Amino acid sequence: MSRPSWFQRFLLPGFAFKAVVIGGGYATGRELAEFFVPAGPWGGLLAMALAALLFSLISVVTFLFARLTGTADYRSFFRSLVGPFWVLFEAAYVFSCILILAVYGAAAGAIGESMFGWPHFAGVLCLMAGIAGFTAFGNRSVEWLFKYASYFLYAVYALFVIFTLNRFGARVADGFAVPAETDGWVLAGSVYASYNIMAAVVILPVVRHMTRSRDAVVAGLLAGPLTMIPAVLFFLCMMAWYPQIGAEVLPADFMLRQLGLPLLHAAFQLMVFMALLQSGTSTVHAINERIAGYLAERHQRDFSPAARFASTTILLFIAIVAAQRFGLVELIAKGYRALAWMFLITFVAPLMTFGLWRLAKGRAPPAATA
Repeated sequence: MSRPSWFQRFLLPGFAFKAVVIGGGYATGRELAEFFVPAGPWGGLLAMALAALLFSLISVVTFLFARLTGTADYRSFFRSLVGPFWVLFEAAYVFSCILILAVYGAAAGAIGESMFGWPHFAGVLCLMAGIAGFTAFGNRSVEWLFKYASYFLYAVYALFVIFTLNRFGARVADGFAVPAETDGWVLAGSVYASYNIMAAVVILPVVRHMTRSRDAVVAGLLAGPLTMIPAVLFFLCMMAWYPQIGAEVLPADFMLRQLGLPLLHAAFQLMVFMALLQSGTSTVHAINERIAGYLAERHQRDFSPAARFASTTILLFIAIVAAQRFGLVELIAKGYRALAWMFLITFVAPLMTFGLWRLAKGRAPPAATA
């Protein structure tokens, strides 16, 4: 077996982490408008820096604990971390999957309506078909998506920032000059990090490429910046229309209309769709890997592509119903704050107490049976 490449050991975890976080709200700018714009231009930047720091810190501890315990899916990870209470995280994670996929579906539907005049349901179905296709073939196809879609994403973000700052740079400076309270930036950054931090566990399948503890530390430290740098650049551009940008359902679409560059508009919308596809794929893939681990452990069976496709379809159907029932703004504003508390209680608290203690002791705790 060939030695894992430096990309697989150091960058792939950060790209995978970013793939989970970027989703429908981040890529469209809706999450940034909801959580960071209310803190003002400077407060928003402070909140994003705090979120990046928390992402890196918790990723380092998560990756080290996963290596210590030899776990590569969230079920086995939490059995080692909290014993029989691992089912609490499972319940929170399944709820989050449905909510997050509903957000992605709502965003995909909005993109289809905005770009092509499609019925809302058509964009949702395109996204769900892509997720089902990539998750059906397991780790290899998912990692391929993480790698090449990430290159495309960073390239489009770079072009968007260059064109926006070139045309509206003076307005960005004006936006930062607007008097604004920075109160709430600590809470905003903490809440944003809290409901997204489950990404550190979702991407555990890629931890198998790490060959030593140093890999886990380096990959974890890079996860925060790789995830939040596009958000910071996007936020800077948003400040050209501060404070009214905070009320836009799809800030990215609004900003692209102001630029008036049809090719960039089309490329950005394709990038958003790819971001939705990455995030949705990684979210569902974690559940499929959990099922695969259970089947291998208890029944000595493989989880076939057909079975993966079927499980994905069921989960996506539930999410589609939720996406049709609630809008993007309401899902992000209300559902994500509930997720923040759920993951703080079921993941962050035990990891940063018992998990750190076990790492200091240097030996793996016994896993609970389930």
